[in-house]
Amino acid sequence: MLKNVILMVLFALPAVASAAKQELALQSAQPFQVQQAKVRQELQAGEVYSEISAPDRERVLAALDRIAAVVGEGSLDLLPSDARAQVLGDHELVNTVLAKAREDSRQICRREKTLGSTMATTQCVTVAQRERIRNDSRRAVESLQGGKDVKVGN
Repeated sequence: MLKNVILMVLFALPAVASAAKQELALQSAQPFQVQQAKVRQELQAGEVYSEISAPDRERVLAALDRIAAVVGEGSLDLLPSDARAQVLGDHELVNTVLAKAREDSRQICRREKTLGSTMATTQCVTVAQRERIRNDSRRAVESLQGGKDVKVGN
Protein backbone atom coordinates (compact mmCIF):
# COMPACT_ATOMS: atom_id res chain seq x y z
CA MET A 1 0.00 0.00 0.00
CA LEU A 2 2.72 2.49 1.00
CA LYS A 3 4.74 1.51 -2.06
CA ASN A 4 1.76 2.33 -4.32
CA VAL A 5 1.32 5.74 -2.68
CA ILE A 6 5.01 6.55 -3.14
CA LEU A 7 4.89 5.51 -6.79
CA MET A 8 1.78 7.64 -7.38
CA VAL A 9 3.52 10.66 -5.85
CA LEU A 10 6.68 10.09 -7.89
CA PHE A 11 4.74 9.81 -11.12
CA ALA A 12 2.68 12.89 -10.26
CA LEU A 13 5.74 15.12 -9.72
CA PRO A 14 6.68 15.52 -13.40
CA ALA A 15 3.08 16.46 -14.19
CA VAL A 16 3.11 19.12 -11.48
CA ALA A 17 6.48 20.44 -12.67
CA SER A 18 5.36 20.58 -16.29
CA ALA A 19 2.12 22.34 -15.28
CA ALA A 20 4.17 25.04 -13.52
CA LYS A 21 6.34 25.47 -16.62
CA GLN A 22 3.22 25.82 -18.79
CA GLU A 23 2.16 29.02 -16.99
CA LEU A 24 2.62 31.60 -19.73
CA ALA A 25 2.30 35.36 -19.51
CA LEU A 26 0.17 35.53 -22.66
CA GLN A 27 -2.35 32.83 -23.49
CA SER A 28 -4.41 32.73 -26.65
CA ALA A 29 -7.56 31.64 -24.79
CA GLN A 30 -7.87 34.94 -22.88
CA PRO A 31 -8.53 38.45 -24.22
CA PHE A 32 -5.24 40.16 -25.09
CA GLN A 33 -6.15 43.50 -23.50
CA VAL A 34 -6.67 41.88 -20.07
CA GLN A 35 -3.43 39.90 -20.32
CA GLN A 36 -1.46 42.93 -21.50
CA ALA A 37 -2.67 45.00 -18.54
CA LYS A 38 -1.67 42.21 -16.14
CA VAL A 39 1.81 41.81 -17.66
CA ARG A 40 2.41 45.57 -17.58
CA GLN A 41 1.29 45.73 -13.95
CA GLU A 42 3.59 42.83 -12.96
CA LEU A 43 6.51 44.43 -14.79
CA GLN A 44 5.84 47.73 -13.03
CA ALA A 45 5.49 46.13 -9.57
CA GLY A 46 8.85 44.39 -9.94
CA GLU A 47 8.05 41.32 -7.84
CA VAL A 48 7.16 38.59 -10.33
CA TYR A 49 9.79 39.75 -12.83
CA SER A 50 12.32 41.33 -10.47
CA GLU A 51 15.32 39.87 -12.33
CA ILE A 52 14.32 40.98 -15.83
CA SER A 53 17.02 43.06 -17.47
CA ALA A 54 16.28 46.54 -18.81
CA PRO A 55 16.80 45.50 -22.46
CA ASP A 56 14.48 42.50 -22.01
CA ARG A 57 11.86 44.71 -20.33
CA GLU A 58 12.00 47.07 -23.30
CA ARG A 59 11.74 44.16 -25.77
CA VAL A 60 8.63 42.86 -23.96
CA LEU A 61 6.97 46.28 -23.81
CA ALA A 62 7.72 46.92 -27.48
CA ALA A 63 6.27 43.52 -28.43
CA LEU A 64 3.14 44.23 -26.37
CA ASP A 65 2.77 47.59 -28.13
CA ARG A 66 3.14 45.93 -31.55
CA ILE A 67 0.55 43.29 -30.67
CA ALA A 68 -1.86 45.94 -29.36
CA ALA A 69 -1.43 48.02 -32.53
CA VAL A 70 -2.23 45.04 -34.78
CA VAL A 71 -4.96 43.37 -32.71
CA GLY A 72 -6.55 46.51 -31.28
CA GLU A 73 -9.91 45.61 -29.78
CA GLY A 74 -10.43 42.78 -32.25
CA SER A 75 -9.49 39.15 -32.29
CA LEU A 76 -6.52 37.22 -33.64
CA ASP A 77 -8.89 35.11 -35.75
CA LEU A 78 -9.96 38.14 -37.81
CA LEU A 79 -6.40 39.12 -38.83
CA PRO A 80 -4.82 38.38 -42.21
CA SER A 81 -2.20 35.63 -42.18
CA ASP A 82 0.86 37.94 -42.33
CA ALA A 83 -0.40 40.06 -39.41
CA ARG A 84 -1.29 36.90 -37.49
CA ALA A 85 2.26 35.57 -38.01
CA GLN A 86 3.72 38.83 -36.69
CA VAL A 87 1.47 38.73 -33.62
CA LEU A 88 2.30 35.10 -32.92
CA GLY A 89 6.03 35.85 -33.19
CA ASP A 90 5.71 38.72 -30.70
CA HIS A 91 3.51 36.52 -28.51
CA GLU A 92 6.25 33.87 -28.41
CA LEU A 93 8.91 36.49 -27.64
CA VAL A 94 6.92 37.84 -24.68
CA ASN A 95 6.29 34.37 -23.27
CA THR A 96 9.91 33.28 -23.67
CA VAL A 97 11.45 36.37 -22.07
CA LEU A 98 8.92 36.52 -19.22
CA ALA A 99 9.17 32.79 -18.46
CA LYS A 100 12.95 33.14 -18.07
CA ALA A 101 12.56 36.29 -15.95
CA ARG A 102 9.94 34.62 -13.74
CA GLU A 103 12.21 31.63 -13.17
CA ASP A 104 15.20 33.87 -12.38
CA SER A 105 13.05 35.95 -9.99
CA ARG A 106 11.85 32.96 -7.98
CA GLN A 107 13.00 33.21 -4.36
CA ILE A 108 14.77 30.33 -2.65
CA CYS A 109 14.96 30.43 1.14
CA ARG A 110 17.22 28.32 3.36
CA ARG A 111 17.71 28.08 7.09
CA GLU A 112 21.39 28.51 7.87
CA LYS A 113 23.35 28.56 11.09
CA THR A 114 25.82 31.39 11.35
CA LEU A 115 29.35 30.38 12.26
CA GLY A 116 29.73 30.54 16.06
CA SER A 117 25.99 30.59 16.71
CA THR A 118 23.37 27.96 17.37
CA MET A 119 20.59 30.21 16.07
CA ALA A 120 19.49 29.51 12.51
CA THR A 121 18.49 32.39 10.28
CA THR A 122 16.51 32.35 7.07
CA GLN A 123 18.45 33.48 4.00
CA CYS A 124 16.37 34.24 0.89
CA VAL A 125 17.82 35.00 -2.54
CA THR A 126 16.49 34.81 -6.07
CA VAL A 127 17.66 32.14 -8.47
CA ALA A 128 19.59 34.78 -10.45
CA GLN A 129 21.28 36.15 -7.31
CA ARG A 130 22.25 32.64 -6.30
CA GLU A 131 23.79 32.06 -9.73
CA ARG A 132 25.73 35.35 -9.53
CA ILE A 133 27.06 34.43 -6.07
CA ARG A 134 28.08 31.00 -7.35
CA ASN A 135 29.87 32.47 -10.39
CA ASP A 136 31.62 35.14 -8.30
CA SER A 137 32.83 32.48 -5.85
CA ARG A 138 34.05 30.25 -8.68
CA ARG A 139 35.95 33.15 -10.29
CA ALA A 140 37.51 34.09 -6.94
CA VAL A 141 38.71 30.52 -6.35
CA GLU A 142 40.06 30.27 -9.90
CA SER A 143 41.91 33.56 -9.51
CA LEU A 144 43.49 32.38 -6.26
CA GLN A 145 44.50 29.07 -7.83
CA GLY A 146 45.85 30.67 -10.99
CA GLY A 147 47.53 33.59 -9.27
CA LYS A 148 45.49 36.08 -11.33
CA ASP A 149 43.82 39.14 -9.86
CA VAL A 150 40.16 38.95 -10.96
CA LYS A 151 37.45 41.43 -10.01
CA VAL A 152 34.66 39.77 -8.00
CA GLY A 153 31.15 41.20 -8.01
CA ASN A 154 29.08 43.21 -10.45
